Amino acid sequence: MSSKKKTPDCDLFREAMADVRPLPDHGRIEPAGSRPPARATQQERDDREAWRELLRDIDLDAAETGEELQWLKPGYQPRILRRLRRGHYAIADSIDLHYMDVGTARQVLLDFIERSLRDNRACVRIVHGKGLRSRGAPVLKALTNRILWKHPQVIAYASCRAVDGGTGATLALLSARPGRAC
Repeated sequence: MSSKKKTPDCDLFREAMADVRPLPDHGRIEPAGSRPPARATQQERDDREAWRELLRDIDLDAAETGEELQWLKPGYQPRILRRLRRGHYAIADSIDLHYMDVGTARQVLLDFIERSLRDNRACVRIVHGKGLRSRGAPVLKALTNRILWKHPQVIAYASCRAVDGGTGATLALLSARPGRAC
């Protein structure tokens, strides 16, 4: 016997059960403790996967201030632009247009594109700045946007990731095949 003190209720119970015989054991297994409450595990997995999918498409570099440039030539797969924005293409050459006037920057940019095409450089970076010192709109950024959009051999372009210049630089994907004029 244990050293626990018996309560009067316990004594009464034992007296009432004194002439009761236990049933024979027929290999009965006692039930386990109570089960945990049911959970919607499939719903939880679906919710987690939905969040992963949403977060996978977020481009944290685009959270930078300033207007982001991006364009894809009609007829090309959207995957190309997505890969360009994420920095999946190796930058073969780069040019900086800072401190140039519009006329000079226009000619330098057109010459740079032609030289890159001639040298088979598929992905190039144009650093134009964010236009913080421009009065009104960013002039060199707008010029870069216009030239790339109109050039027949530009497949796609997008603002760079923050580590490559952010919205102050643009990546352009060039086609080696001659295109038709827009």
